[in-house]
Amino acid sequence: MTTDIIMPQLGESIAEGTVVKWLVPVGRAIEKDQSLLEVETEKVALEIPSPATGVLSEIVVSEGETVPVGTLLARIDSAPPSEVINRVGGVVVRPMELASEDKGRHSPAVRQLAKEHGVDLSQVAGTGAGGRVTKKDVQDFVTRSGPAVKTTPPDDERSRSMGEDILPLTQMRKTIADRMVKSRQTSAHVTTFFEADFSNIAQFREGRNLTYLPFVIRAVTRAIREVPIINSAWSDQGIIVKKDIHVGIATAVEDGLLVPVVRHADRKGLMQLAKEVTDLAERARSKKLNPEEVQEGTFTVTNHGGFGSLFSAPIIHQPQIAILGVGAIQKRAVIINDAIAIRLMGYLSLSFDHRVIDGATADQFMAKVKGSLEQSHWEHIL
Repeated sequence: MTTDIIMPQLGESIAEGTVVKWLVPVGRAIEKDQSLLEVETEKVALEIPSPATGVLSEIVVSEGETVPVGTLLARIDSAPPSEVINRVGGVVVRPMELASEDKGRHSPAVRQLAKEHGVDLSQVAGTGAGGRVTKKDVQDFVTRSGPAVKTTPPDDERSRSMGEDILPLTQMRKTIADRMVKSRQTSAHVTTFFEADFSNIAQFREGRNLTYLPFVIRAVTRAIREVPIINSAWSDQGIIVKKDIHVGIATAVEDGLLVPVVRHADRKGLMQLAKEVTDLAERARSKKLNPEEVQEGTFTVTNHGGFGSLFSAPIIHQPQIAILGVGAIQKRAVIINDAIAIRLMGYLSLSFDHRVIDGATADQFMAKVKGSLEQSHWEHIL
């Protein structure tokens, strides 16, 4: 009996996914719920657990391939499961008998190895499960038949010989590239900059496990309540003003960026915001986010100051109409009441869609964000 591994449905609007990496090689034993592969969609990257205990007998879809939902990805040889179709972690488990026509199928790794050595797989006797040809079978065949056939090196090898490397584009990087270009082509981008004094917040943070980000989110949601058009989207029928405030937090992950969403952020206190932001960021980096946790954001905050960046003009996360950037918060000399003082200052940027709002509205919103950040009564809103 075998268990089919199917490309899962990772969200209502997701029609396809990309196999980023197989975490278990063909022929390796695997336990139920052990991470089997990494999958990426245009919205999320996550690890898919194995639905059964057994041996990974065949990989049908290679790393880097994008396939529709429901596509067969691999097979696991396992003990006979129940006759009921189960769903484990979004992966369909379907018991089936090994069909005789499947015995001649070859994994992508075997086909690639055969291609490199000029081997006709029909001439190779398979010793794997169900008579399948394994990589070792191909290697043994090459050893018996003589030296491997030299082939023309692929483009990336020729590039390396000229002192260059080609980094293959991941699905996430392709998606980010497409979205950034589309956003610039869609929205009339304008950016305004403000400077805020974080000194009161720094004093309040003493002895508390809080970063600056929950304070920024809190200030943003208060400002949105007073300037609700910031929380909107463009449509040909008119401007759609969102009543719910769902704040996306741009989070750097390996080879890309994800934007998990803090839902109903305006209803939450500082400690709850801090807890949710930390949880979402950790699970984004470990590929444990659920698809719905990166959907329905209405406004985005990006903290580009983590490595010292002072200014940024971030690109709007469609279909939203604005994104707030937070620069590094540093001590600077400022003039207060005609005297020079040392204060913790940070630059804030707001990229906004000029189709929806004008500069005066954007600056009104930013002035309210700045005012909230500089208040001295944070102890009342924990």
